[in-house]
Amino acid sequence: MALPGIAPYDLPGPADLPAPRGPWQPQRDRLALLIHDMQRYFCRPFAAGAPLAPAVANMARLIAAARAAGVPVFYTAQKGNQFRPDRGLQADLWGPGMQAIPEHEEILPELAPEEGDIVLVKHRYSAFQRANLETLMRARGRDQLMICGIYAHIGCLATAAEAFQRDIEAFAVADAQADFSREKQDMAMGWIAATCGVPLATDRALAALDGKGAA
Repeated sequence: MALPGIAPYDLPGPADLPAPRGPWQPQRDRLALLIHDMQRYFCRPFAAGAPLAPAVANMARLIAAARAAGVPVFYTAQKGNQFRPDRGLQADLWGPGMQAIPEHEEILPELAPEEGDIVLVKHRYSAFQRANLETLMRARGRDQLMICGIYAHIGCLATAAEAFQRDIEAFAVADAQADFSREKQDMAMGWIAATCGVPLATDRALAALDGKGAA
């Protein structure tokens, strides 16, 4: 039930991304940025190097650009030592989860939240579940969500799907996400493109955050 060890693989590039059904284009004044589950517990299964290191570097670039542009930056972070009934069915698939220690709970220092960023307590795969992400976005006039983090085919995908069901346009930044394998990451991007969102690369996301629209 524990998280598997993850072998190195190359992140998808712009040419690898499937064409989305949705016509949506990221717009700075409508965007919020989500950094999903970048805690030490979730990151430790990755081998050194790709995919995690370049994905983290791309997330750091996006965070800096979002802060500079006044785009809200949200994080999800689980709490350790979850009460078993509160953890629910996740315990059946993944065991008890993280402990309430910094080695598990801490968000990677390279991506650490700063004053003005918003950290949501994570309860389920989707960042919207049992959290007020939608309310906080709407209060800031935001109806587009740029999703980064791990794992692409689990929480990132679930968040994109729920964003769609809440009429929030979702953008999955493919090379600022990582997963159990390239196969699973490609599956996630294909599913999102076909059903609920727009996969894009970091450079295009940065262009939107810079106010240049689609690159």
